[in-house]
Amino acid sequence: MATILVIDDQEPIRSLLRVALEGAGHEVLEASNGRLGLELYREKSADLIITDIVMPEMDGLELMLELTRAFLNVKVIAISGGLENDGPLNVAKLLGARQTFQKPLDMEQLLSAVRYDLVH
Repeated sequence: MATILVIDDQEPIRSLLRVALEGAGHEVLEASNGRLGLELYREKSADLIITDIVMPEMDGLELMLELTRAFLNVKVIAISGGLENDGPLNVAKLLGARQTFQKPLDMEQLLSAVRYDLVH
């Protein structure tokens, strides 16, 4: 069982991911913005982080920048919805996101990405 940190400002998205990830046998930690997610990761590191890009206080791109500065082997999957283009998700890849997904999420694809990233 892996520990996965889900960071998204929308509670229904966190809840959906928690149910799916726990159903796949993982422990799930949650944060509602990047600042809280970074604090939680520093307290209890996770095997994988799934983060939204657009959030208050600290967005996903700022979070990824801070994570990659402080933690060499952090694994991140970036998600986002409502973007006009893929620019922010492409920036997330440049900042180290292993994979990116647009909302609405295809849960099977996301779970497959989680399985892959936990092994590699």
